[in-house]
Amino acid sequence: MAVFVDGGFFLKRLRHVFPEVDHTDPIAVADLIHGHALRHRYQRTGRDERQRDVYENYDLYRVFFYDCPPLEKKMHWPISGRAIDFGKSPEAIFRKALHDELRRKRKVALRLGHLINTVSWKLHDNALRNMRRGERTFADLTDSDFTIDTSQKGVDMRLGLDVAALSYKRLVQQIVLVVGDSDFVPAAKLARREGIDVILDPLGISVHDHLYEHTDGVRTPERFTKKARQVQNVGLPGRVIRRGGEDVEEVGAPDPSAPPRRKRRPRRPDPSRPA
Repeated sequence: MAVFVDGGFFLKRLRHVFPEVDHTDPIAVADLIHGHALRHRYQRTGRDERQRDVYENYDLYRVFFYDCPPLEKKMHWPISGRAIDFGKSPEAIFRKALHDELRRKRKVALRLGHLINTVSWKLHDNALRNMRRGERTFADLTDSDFTIDTSQKGVDMRLGLDVAALSYKRLVQQIVLVVGDSDFVPAAKLARREGIDVILDPLGISVHDHLYEHTDGVRTPERFTKKARQVQNVGLPGRVIRRGGEDVEEVGAPDPSAPPRRKRRPRRPDPSRPA
């Protein structure tokens, strides 16, 4: 089994799906990404003759994490003209530290694309809407009304090439895609034609119909859903939640990153009670 993680999508969902994790700590985020992939190894494969859930442990081939290096250009704010070095921004420092931590992880392959050279400032949609309504003028704009406009290249291509290589060489039997858009449909279709079981993990969001059509199932580990965090004994195998017409499964043994549970001390026998 191989797990393919769209880094941009995962980091966007980080604050919403994993609020208990410090999203500014690269070590904690790297541990979360690695642990998320490991939980996909334990999967419910069916039921036995007594209608009990049957779980199977899949061998992990590799975790592929796709991202781009952070922007490190020096520019000037569009209104105030103040200089800004994006290479020293908290986001750039975090991304570089996260990539370094992932390189040290067992069975993790880091695939980096690149940012296009053309970088410009873009007006926020809210500010543009207010100007069209006449509620604001150009003189009212501040630096906070602008954001950097750039795009990444090569990420989708690298993911597609890795999926094709694993499929043609029969290196894995199952591929898990942690993605949230339909850009990866061609890769999923190719893998299915080669007999690979393709599973989609959208981290609890609704996905495009193309992804449902060209994958073999949707599975999200129970610990990574809002509903699951309300369920006691999260981390124990054997629980399946039916939600929105799809199985949201607990696909793992007890979480190795969780603190150990306290063992109950045996009660001392009461001498006043008869044996």
